[in-house]
Amino acid sequence: MKDYLEIKKLIDKADAIIIGAGAGLSTSCGINYGKKDFKENFPELVEKYGMTDMYTFSFYNFKTEEERWSYWAKHIDYLYNVEAKEGYKNLYELVSKKNYFVITTNVDGQFLKAGFNKDKVFEVQGSLSKIQCAVSCHNKLYDDLKMVKEMLKEDKNCKIPSNLVPYCPKCGEKMEVNLRKDSFFVEDDNWHKLNDNYNKFINDNKDKKLLLIELGVGFNTPSIIRFPFEEMTLKFPNTKLLRVNDRYQDTVYEIKDKSILIKEDCSKFIDKLTKS
Repeated sequence: MKDYLEIKKLIDKADAIIIGAGAGLSTSCGINYGKKDFKENFPELVEKYGMTDMYTFSFYNFKTEEERWSYWAKHIDYLYNVEAKEGYKNLYELVSKKNYFVITTNVDGQFLKAGFNKDKVFEVQGSLSKIQCAVSCHNKLYDDLKMVKEMLKEDKNCKIPSNLVPYCPKCGEKMEVNLRKDSFFVEDDNWHKLNDNYNKFINDNKDKKLLLIELGVGFNTPSIIRFPFEEMTLKFPNTKLLRVNDRYQDTVYEIKDKSILIKEDCSKFIDKLTKS
């Protein structure tokens, strides 16, 4: 099924909508982690460290904290300190008047910048806008966007001044960006509130006309969105799955008749849907 008017009608008639978004959505909207983009924007990192892309070198073992935070300041500023992309804005226009909830593995804050309600956006894997104690000695997150701007102003030769390196105010340990990459990931009170909101939304709407819109979700962490969406489609009697993916659009046989599978770039799909 690729009748955009029919899909739009499906959205209009839904009692509730859950949007599940993966990296494919942000990539299609222009949030680029790729090698070509990285080389063009950060030649100094390529030259000094041999870096090729942002994702891989999020795990780079820097010799000093001054170098590590120089890198993260560039990474955060480039991916987070940007306006909402058109695809996200268009998606918001499509569902803004509906009963919706968003679950995403993306950490770039695009949903919030596009206008989605902060109490209805569950960023499961963390956010580039927050930092935490590296050993999670306490359950609190700290805003980092102002800190990042200060680091970039003082950055020289891929190093920041030592006085700008953040340390935990409780235990004195290093600070980390709040991204789920090890067992020390901090799930603060807001994370748990949104997790509860998400589960409540599912329970409140499981017997209604529930539409699951999955955008750009692959197999990096399929247990967060992809597999649960398939399970809900199978178990809930009035639930349909709309899966948009330019590579992994297929689904399991048991829910084929309750699924709309679109092999297409997410941003282009949203744009066509908006104009239908």
